[in-house]
Amino acid sequence: LQLPVTLSVVRAALVEVAGEPDAFPLSRIDRVLRAGADRISSVQGRLQCDVDGEATGLVDAATLLGLGETARGDSTSVVVLGDEGGRVGVVVSRFLGEEDLVVRTLDPRRGKVPHVSAAAILDDGRPVLILDVEDALNGLRKALGEGTMHGMGAADAAAPARRAAKRILVAEDSITVREVERQLLLRMGYDVTVAVDGMDAWNQLRAGRFDMLVTDIDMPRMNG
Repeated sequence: LQLPVTLSVVRAALVEVAGEPDAFPLSRIDRVLRAGADRISSVQGRLQCDVDGEATGLVDAATLLGLGETARGDSTSVVVLGDEGGRVGVVVSRFLGEEDLVVRTLDPRRGKVPHVSAAAILDDGRPVLILDVEDALNGLRKALGEGTMHGMGAADAAAPARRAAKRILVAEDSITVREVERQLLLRMGYDVTVAVDGMDAWNQLRAGRFDMLVTDIDMPRMNG
């Protein structure tokens, strides 16, 4: 019989991103605000928001998490994150309030999930991801500096054409491991195809073009 010694509880701001609940630890939030059109301007195709007279770049939370794009209306919901390196505004669909969340660690077999530190269960039974603010800030600043993420664009027509995603074939006879690998690679932006064993992978390699093969060794019909 194993009993937990302590439970880790974090006070968090709940938001909705692409129809799913997510949480930002309150201790890492500079502020939350709803910005009207008069506070948002476009500079070189990027959107920025006026926060205390300071121009703060905006990025889309849905794009950051690989969930598409957030539709904008007359008022934009923004979570302002910041540290000694400066502030970044993260656009979300809407605010859901504050709540004390019991932190649940993620299954280590999934590896490091980008921009996510842990999970929790809401009172209504829905799962919620707790975002890793430090990881998100580092990733945003690196991407903005390299030009691989242009913040929340004002007009798609001005944005450069997106490069086609690299295609990866995953060969794994265990359905559990296969699905974990597929989800991890999808979150990293790859186009993923799966094969149930070595023979299936061999046939798909002959029929199509892939940039990389991730394969198990011990599989039926044909090994890795």
